[in-house]
Amino acid sequence: MQIKKVGIIGGGQLAWMMGTAAQKLGIDLIIQTPHTDDPAVSVATEVIYGEVGDAIATSALAARCEVIGFENEFIDLPALNLLAAKGIIFRPDLTALEPLLDKYHQRCYLEKLGLPNPQFWLWDLEQSDQNNLSYPLVLKARRHGYDGQGTMIVKDKLQLLTINKEIENIPFLAEEFIPFTKELAIIAARSVEGKIKIYPVVETQQENAVCRRVFAPAAISQDLVLAAEKIVTTILEDLHFVGLLAVELFLTPEGKLLINEIAPRTHNSGHLTLEACPTSQFEQYLRAIAGRELGDVSMQAAGAVMVNLLGYPGLEDYLAKTQQLAQISHSYTYWYEKTPRPGRKLGHVTVLIPAEALEDSGNQKTVLEKMRAIAHQVETIWYG
Repeated sequence: MQIKKVGIIGGGQLAWMMGTAAQKLGIDLIIQTPHTDDPAVSVATEVIYGEVGDAIATSALAARCEVIGFENEFIDLPALNLLAAKGIIFRPDLTALEPLLDKYHQRCYLEKLGLPNPQFWLWDLEQSDQNNLSYPLVLKARRHGYDGQGTMIVKDKLQLLTINKEIENIPFLAEEFIPFTKELAIIAARSVEGKIKIYPVVETQQENAVCRRVFAPAAISQDLVLAAEKIVTTILEDLHFVGLLAVELFLTPEGKLLINEIAPRTHNSGHLTLEACPTSQFEQYLRAIAGRELGDVSMQAAGAVMVNLLGYPGLEDYLAKTQQLAQISHSYTYWYEKTPRPGRKLGHVTVLIPAEALEDSGNQKTVLEKMRAIAHQVETIWYG
């Protein structure tokens, strides 16, 4: 029996972009979200209003759907475990999420699997002055960090003393700083039957710890592609994970991959799959948790570039800017209908590079040069 009623905890732009896929698959999308103006409200069949961590709202959500998935990982796991004990189906399963939600637990889990980690340790404010620390170092909030929030690069002891006063009551994880040459990401899905489909590895570029642009496919060797695929496959199979998993990676100067973070959901690095692949990450996620067959994840263009449209001081007339962006050849503009504020992700633009637009479609360098030029064009229009 096919599942036709899917609940999603969270109602931001990730859930919003599931709307078209749900309609295509004949799925009723029922959303749990706190605000009437959250993006996914406009595409949902039904809305349960409540905070993401509100288990009472989730109980009401469960009464209206057959399976519950997640837009983000800011959930109250102990409270959801009580619901799972009553027979409510969550996908991914809560036991698969348990080692991933806390960034320190996530690092320990990856270490147990023997996967490539930076050095890490629990942050202790009282002991920080006594440790012989190497700078720079990275501090990450163990829960609820996103878009650079909760992540700090500490350059020296003076900055550390200032930060210590700000984070006194927040559990933190400390990591060695990795002088990477590239940041990469890989997204894969695993079905109820255990079948896995892996999207092409992409390069992500961050500014102020927020993703600014994504290039697909990443300009890396086949050996690195296989190494990334092995990492994500190992995690999916060990957790018996059903759903979608994104793994952010560092490429070191020595040519090695290190895991940065794991996101057990749809991910910003996969937005370009809406146009670049026959099956988008949003459709794939719904297929996986609804027990459907997974779709085709191959690239249907020589390349694709995605640029996030971030808010900034003095942003005005953004409607005219999005209209300009829509004039770029092979472009697709998404506007999330969120209140603009500096640093907030307000929308994104994806631009495809068809094979016929290249003299040599197999030339990785040529594709990368075109993607960089397109990103510059988009950002010139948006930021001026």
